[in-house]
Amino acid sequence: MNINLLFKLYAVGALLILNVFSSAAYSADGKLIGTAGLMQVEGSGGGGIVPWATLTGYDSQEQVSVNVALTQVDLDDYRLNTISGAVSFYDKVELSLAHQRFDLKTLGGEIKQNIIGLKYHVYGDVVYSDLPQVSVGIQHKRLEDGFIANALGANSDSSGTDFYVAMTKVHLGAIGGYNAVWNLTARATKANEMGLLGFGSAANNNYEIMLEASAGILFSRHVALGMEYRQKPDNLGLGEEDWVDYFLTYMPSKNLNLTVAWADLGSIAGAQKQTGLYFSVNGQLW
Repeated sequence: MNINLLFKLYAVGALLILNVFSSAAYSADGKLIGTAGLMQVEGSGGGGIVPWATLTGYDSQEQVSVNVALTQVDLDDYRLNTISGAVSFYDKVELSLAHQRFDLKTLGGEIKQNIIGLKYHVYGDVVYSDLPQVSVGIQHKRLEDGFIANALGANSDSSGTDFYVAMTKVHLGAIGGYNAVWNLTARATKANEMGLLGFGSAANNNYEIMLEASAGILFSRHVALGMEYRQKPDNLGLGEEDWVDYFLTYMPSKNLNLTVAWADLGSIAGAQKQTGLYFSVNGQLW
């Protein structure tokens, strides 16, 4: 069986089992369904490629939630698989872990990266406060092997840390009676292609501020449609381009959501027009 199909079948099957057997009592009295977002490709709570001010899970101020996600982005010349988990404490602090494997489909080989994330809910509620919810976060990233990154001209240090501030707001019944959500994130980063190609370069090892944004419509309690945008630095001079995706999310319950998206990630390491399917399965264990 094709390994990519096997990955997707395993992801769906595992989290469907979690959805059936997890106790709904842990999350039923927390946030409204659909307002917790997803686990993005770096492990933090948010959209697909952008961290939001929301924390993973549906925990209230008296609860703790544990969440897992499997994500694949299958491009023309590359494939990214991410396994991630996160714990949200009392709707205030989020701790996340992610392991990324970036397969070089045409060249052969792979790049592996581990990410530790921490997010703090500073202000507001995504639904009930007049102003947006605001959170601050960090993502510390470390390559398991920096050989490829160094060969392309990245800084010799195979690790780096991103810092971000995110604002997220849900507007109830805002568009034709449907709920609307938007997010704006400012990220200070040195990362090349999210860190998979290292951090900075000999010519530029300074932090740059990159803007990221998401917008979507919840057509029901269970279906959301939207898009995301993420600015990227070009430290290596390889023509690194901004990312865009268009997503569809199905949330049968608070314990499970399935997302498919069309991702346009532009030029990656000189390979032009990298587009393909984004697929993610997220589950709340409790």
